[in-house]
Amino acid sequence: MLKFNDFGRVEELATPFWYYDMDVFRKTVKLAASLSERYGIGAHYALKANVDPRLVSYIASKGFGADCVSGNEVKYAVESGFARSSIVFAGVGKSDKEISDALDLGIGCFNVESLMEMQVIDALAASKGVRANVSLRINPNIDAHTHRYVTTGLYENKFGISRHEFEAAIDILKGSKALDFKGLHFHIGSQITDVEPVYSLECERAAEIVEWFEAHGMEVGSIDLGGGLGVDYDEPDENPVPDFEKWFSIIDRKLRRRPEQSVSIEPGRSMVAQCGSLITRVLFVKSGETKTFLIMDAGMNDLIRPALYGAYHKIENLSAYYARTESSESEDLTRHHQMPAEEQRSGGLALGCARRPDRPLEKGVGGIETHGGIDNDIVQSLPLGALYDIVGPVCESSDVWGEGRELPYSKRGDILAIRSTGAYGSVMSSRYNLRDLAPAVFSDDMKLK
Repeated sequence: MLKFNDFGRVEELATPFWYYDMDVFRKTVKLAASLSERYGIGAHYALKANVDPRLVSYIASKGFGADCVSGNEVKYAVESGFARSSIVFAGVGKSDKEISDALDLGIGCFNVESLMEMQVIDALAASKGVRANVSLRINPNIDAHTHRYVTTGLYENKFGISRHEFEAAIDILKGSKALDFKGLHFHIGSQITDVEPVYSLECERAAEIVEWFEAHGMEVGSIDLGGGLGVDYDEPDENPVPDFEKWFSIIDRKLRRRPEQSVSIEPGRSMVAQCGSLITRVLFVKSGETKTFLIMDAGMNDLIRPALYGAYHKIENLSAYYARTESSESEDLTRHHQMPAEEQRSGGLALGCARRPDRPLEKGVGGIETHGGIDNDIVQSLPLGALYDIVGPVCESSDVWGEGRELPYSKRGDILAIRSTGAYGSVMSSRYNLRDLAPAVFSDDMKLK
């Protein structure tokens, strides 16, 4: 359960907002940094995961490089304090302007994803009278055993250069006017939890491809094994910090490399996912024909992952948790029951659940009245059931946080936490329906003085 020193202070804040546990964040970053130094394996933070300036500047201060997939991310990395030599510009679609701007900034390397891209970078660099460091992103045709929407290393994916293009790539490099070949880049997917077999295979495949390029006269000075380390979305409190040690040790043991070759990885979501939660408030409890809905004030415009590809996030009723010990009645009300929808709609009385208290509650915080001003007949007709569909206010049927989620008795004004949203949360939010962007709140600023 997400813990606060003073939950009352949380209740005073307008919702929705992004909450960042800075203790978890710093512990995660420091561990990754220390392992990077111990194993001699560089690490690049993927800005696409989260660009909050407070988080990004801290990561930069710990010596990480930056993995960028747009021209604006490149500029932001420079502004955030990353060393220009440590900035890598990846991504399948770099515009001429983005390439030109990155050349002007003198970044460390372009991860090239196609033969034509390589030719364009060569021409633009030559026109400026500068040289461009490039690494070839290779498609190794490896199944990362993750969601198909975040798989990037199969031949069917749009990413990287395939084997049938290797010789043509070498010809372009040897005939280029302004390209300096640095190495090879691999990235096979995101949210990889089957770490041992997947990364062992990637190391084996990478070593084979490195050997092929060197046999064809290309010195591979660097090997970038990409990212993809997954996090525990089911139980974020049990595993708040990913198993970086296992990841680094596998690469150290399995990758065949010469002492002079540099190796790097991209921790991606694993750096920031578990430190973040989306905090939202129940606007209405709605009894449908077959389901009971909790209608929240956060929507898919804030966090699009569930709507985009059915991503799972643990959801907690913080109000129920912090009120649980107040009375024996509350304990009765928070019992979890797997009850049929019919019994839920009738209040679950057939299972002996306590009846909803017939009393108005005081005015809630954040402009929400929990029961006051609501017809008690309506209140008493609402279900006590433990199964809820948790949905947002956006006018899209896909605006759903979770279906059939088992929660304690939940009411108007309750505060819920959607966990593990530090990665691909705020950075992907929008103003769809002209909704406001949710602000960030940091645990350091919430601590008791």
